[in-house]
Amino acid sequence: MQIDIITLFPDSFFGPFSESIIGRAIKNGLVGVNAVNLRNYAHDERGTVDDKPYGGGPGMLMKAEPLFEAVEDLKTEKSLVILTSPRGERFCQQTAVELSRHEHLIFVCGHYEGVDERVRTGLIDREISIGDYVLTSGNLAAMVMTDAIVRLLPGALGCDESSADESFSDGFLEYSQYTRPAEYRGLKVPDILLSGDHGKIAAWRKQQAEEQTRLRRPDLLKKQ
Repeated sequence: MQIDIITLFPDSFFGPFSESIIGRAIKNGLVGVNAVNLRNYAHDERGTVDDKPYGGGPGMLMKAEPLFEAVEDLKTEKSLVILTSPRGERFCQQTAVELSRHEHLIFVCGHYEGVDERVRTGLIDREISIGDYVLTSGNLAAMVMTDAIVRLLPGALGCDESSADESFSDGFLEYSQYTRPAEYRGLKVPDILLSGDHGKIAAWRKQQAEEQTRLRRPDLLKKQ
């Protein structure tokens, strides 16, 4: 998989994508992640990529020309172009699964007051939001989505079953888990997990997942 991220601040991606699971996935050739500086496609020496909105109003809008040229320079027949935007569909685990099946993703990171509407209508395949709040730019949204997507790629987690048995993978929150020691400060691991009876353990975990979901995210149960 190849992920290209068009942004005004490409250096901000170096740290998050050089560590842990994402860093190993890149190092092992499972994915290529490229942060592209939008100012490279500006039409003047100052690197101008924004302008005042027609009709007035606060702030600045990202111009259409550099965004079109940047995407067209990167795009292939297999590319999916995504705009990070509060106006977009809500990102969720199922979205991450869908996007992980594409060979090439291009993220366009919004900045300032947003982008020229012609970018949305003439360039973007999907517009996605990571939540009902506004960030200073789309960089963090692109990082979040990239992390959620890359960890689903075969081989990224070391054990592919890890991503199949966690919160949201089956519509429920993950069950409670424990590790050694069996007792700590008077707090004990449930006896059933020490029993060795895998059938009963599986049933207990299913019950736990349903209970945690009912208590913490009952809205998820309505989707079952």
